[in-house]
Formats: sequence, structure tokens, C-alpha cells
Amino acid sequence: MRIAFLTAPEGVEQIELTEPWQAMADAGHEPVLVSTKPGRVQAFQHLDKADTFAVDGVVGEVPAESFDALVLPGGVANPDVLRMDDQAVSFVREFFERGRPVAAICHAPWTLIEADVVRGRVLTSWPSLRTDIRNAGGEWVDEQVKVCDHGPNKLVTSRKPDDLKAFCETFLDVFRTVSV
Repeated sequence: MRIAFLTAPEGVEQIELTEPWQAMADAGHEPVLVSTKPGRVQAFQHLDKADTFAVDGVVGEVPAESFDALVLPGGVANPDVLRMDDQAVSFVREFFERGRPVAAICHAPWTLIEADVVRGRVLTSWPSLRTDIRNAGGEWVDEQVKVCDHGPNKLVTSRKPDDLKAFCETFLDVFRTVSV
């Protein structure tokens, strides 16, 4: 599978990018780093700058239909920037419209909320997003990882970096069962 990893140019939580990326690569899939600008993505470890990663494609230049699934890493700043970018929001929404699986962790559901794709869905996230999710018509649960199929696609969500092992195992299982 060809998997889009969508991040802002800076602010992504590094471990929430690198661990899912490695899980995908180890499973034989092709992870592709997509951002809103070309160049490099500046990752963070909480509030401290970490490594940078080369952008493979830019939203608006790479079509969502060229990917089999989408992974949205978190970090507080990352999804906050993405939800303010109309092309990024449209890119995310298109995965739902096409019935393609999506995995999001930590603060990443902010982008899902902006794309108006959480209504009627059950998901988890960093706890501070629970009111936002409820206000957007979703049901928030406090679980390590949640798979929701109450919609056009499978949605896998997780709360935080401590949940990464379960998150990666679950989305790999879900992505494996989806025929695209």
C-alpha cells in the first residue's frame, strides 16, 4: 500500500511520525511524507526541536486518490496548522469520501474536525480534544486505540505516544483488511 503521512511544515510530534512510518515500512508498505510546503518538516519532541524530514509531496500537487490510506501524526501545533490550510483539509476529507482508511493520533483529530468527518463517529484522542470532538458530532472515548467503522471508511484513533505500539499494530491490521 502507498500511505500518505500528512504533516504541517513544523510542529509534528517526532515519535508520532517515526514509529508509524517505521511500522508501515517494516510491513512492506510505502510511506510518503506529504506537507503543505516543499522542503523539510521540522519535528518536535514536545516543545523542543528534533529532527527534520524531507517532504515527498505537497498538498495540492499530489492527489489523495494516489494513496491507499492516510496517517495523521499529532503534536499540538501540527494539526492546528493543518486545519487552517484549505488544501490540507480537502486532502483529508477526500480519504473519507473515497472510503479509504485513516489513522490519527493525539491532537490529529483537530484536522478531522475541520474536515467535518467526525459526525457520527466514535474516536479517541488526547483528552483535551474531547469537547471539540463532541461539539463536532463525534463520540469521544478514553481508550488506548479505537477503530470506528460507522462511516464511509475505517477510522483508527489513539490518544498519545504511550499508545503507539497498540496504535501501529491496530492500523496495520485494519489497513491490511481494506481492499482499495
